Amino acid sequence: FIENRRRIYVSDKMPTATMKILLLTTALLGASSFNARMPASKLQQVHRGSGSNNVNDLLSVTKSTSLNSAVSTSGGSTPDEGKSMAETLKVGGYFALWYILNIGYNIYNKKALNIVNLPWTIATLQLFAGIPYVFFLWTTGLRKKPILTTENVQNLAPSAICHLGTHVGAVLSLGAGAVSFTHIVKASEPVVSALLSAVFLKEFLPIPVYLSLLPVIGGVGLASLKELSFSWLAFSTAMLSNVASASRAILSKTVLSGKPMGENLTAQNLYAVLTILAFVMLLPMSLCVETPMKIKAVVDAAISGGTPMGELAMVSALSGVFYYLYNEVAFLALNAVAPVTHAVGNTIKRVVIILASVIVFRNPMTNLGAAGSAIAIFGTLLYSLAKNKFK
Repeated sequence: FIENRRRIYVSDKMPTATMKILLLTTALLGASSFNARMPASKLQQVHRGSGSNNVNDLLSVTKSTSLNSAVSTSGGSTPDEGKSMAETLKVGGYFALWYILNIGYNIYNKKALNIVNLPWTIATLQLFAGIPYVFFLWTTGLRKKPILTTENVQNLAPSAICHLGTHVGAVLSLGAGAVSFTHIVKASEPVVSALLSAVFLKEFLPIPVYLSLLPVIGGVGLASLKELSFSWLAFSTAMLSNVASASRAILSKTVLSGKPMGENLTAQNLYAVLTILAFVMLLPMSLCVETPMKIKAVVDAAISGGTPMGELAMVSALSGVFYYLYNEVAFLALNAVAPVTHAVGNTIKRVVIILASVIVFRNPMTNLGAAGSAIAIFGTLLYSLAKNKFK
């Protein structure tokens, strides 16, 4: 790519590596559709789990029935050692693909936003991108169709609104500032979650867990103070995303507790339904904020500036494809490990995304900013480990 002010130009042809990743992911997800599905009773627990980010809150309580043998060791030699090694390699492959797809989403999302400053439109397209994929799975029988009544949809609507807010807030932040800065601020989500749980649910965490939040607060504060491209819009919308994500768990515990959500609503299907509902809600809002006339004017300006229409369409489409696929692969990765491995994996994921974005977009970071980022991310790991230990 060639960087020119805020615009980044990419080839108008899809990179071969990108095509291979998408084909591999599609094959993997197709094969995984034949695996055993999560019991409905477990799903009810999952949806009422503690808030995190997208897939994480849907999987927070499934670890007790996961493939822990893939990440654990046992004494002595057993006949299952070969199988255990295969499971370890499989889980490692899931995590590697999850990270790659996540990096792909953040990079293509930022490239699309750099070409056209239309964050609401881009966010809407990204939610839509997964809909044809899940409809294909449902119509072909590769995945059981969810059966929902009007009451079920009404029950899920509040969670869909939070899903919408989580995604739109993140995209707005990514459009207003550096990718690395957005993810640093997003690392403070546990602080927001703990605060909202205390205020609205009267649920209080043990003292050691609260103490583990201090590095998060201090690290985010230091990183924000020393961020060279600091933007209040980027900071506030990233925090909005945090509030929406944390609120999803609050609503699940207060509004959805004990209410029916439908049949065949596995974790993947639940995510698909929430995505569809969020898209339907976001589309009219997006068209009001970024009208068709504005979209046409911005796109025409980008084309006049030298960006081919095909390139813009490709980058926008890939950001949506990567967005949905990384969440799908996350189910496979996170549902196959124990909670501690889950926490470490999430921490490494954020580090990988920040490093990749700094390399690709060459956003400068001061030494204190980098130190603040490291402290904040390490704090999120401490929080996850402390919460798991004292739960």
